[in-house]
Amino acid sequence: MRGSATMAAPLFTASDLAVNILSAQSLLAAFGVLGVGVVMFAETGLLIGFFLPGDSLLFTAGLLCTGSGQNGLKLSLPPLLIAAALGALIGAQTGYLIGRKAGGALLARGSSPRLAAGAHRAEELLERYGHAKAIVLARFVPVVRTVLNPMAGALGVPVRTFTVWQVAGGLVWSVGLILAGYALGSSIPNVDKYLLPIVALIVLVSLAPLAVELYRSRRRAAAAGEEEATADQEEVRG
Repeated sequence: MRGSATMAAPLFTASDLAVNILSAQSLLAAFGVLGVGVVMFAETGLLIGFFLPGDSLLFTAGLLCTGSGQNGLKLSLPPLLIAAALGALIGAQTGYLIGRKAGGALLARGSSPRLAAGAHRAEELLERYGHAKAIVLARFVPVVRTVLNPMAGALGVPVRTFTVWQVAGGLVWSVGLILAGYALGSSIPNVDKYLLPIVALIVLVSLAPLAVELYRSRRRAAAAGEEEATADQEEVRG
């Protein structure tokens, strides 16, 4: 029979099964709210997740809660907020515990130059700004938010200090970006057409707190240097 000679059509095509893990839209279309929680956990808790699109994923997910996305994809806001927050908070705590047990050897074995640079920046943040401020700021810096958690554990940051501030920073970061996407999607029709430039802007804005802190730190260092130079001159004159 002709029907028996013809193979049954597959339930899923290759294009349906292919997922671009670097694309927020692809991840959301494939896994929905659950995918957001998993990505948040992997990016903040596992070193292998440093390349995942955390900022753009959160913002795009919030936008899709308004039904503004392509192909009619719409997410539910309350489950999304819960999944993102839990993934970000549990992931950071997991990364801290891994670093506390494995020590600096875990980061030293990393072969990625980008990961090594992130670890160096994370250590600088902890030394320059103190534990609380560094833990919060790191949430808004790609790669750094991945490596700072195990770095904090390896450097012996107190558990209570790390937990309090990673929860504060994690909630502001995850919930804040989702609500920003939701607010924009609710106020601007067809905003998904401008998604790429908007995501780029979100990434730049997320780096603003770190840029402000760096600027203030340099001003304080310059002021301290001027005071020291003035004191030296007065000492020489005296």
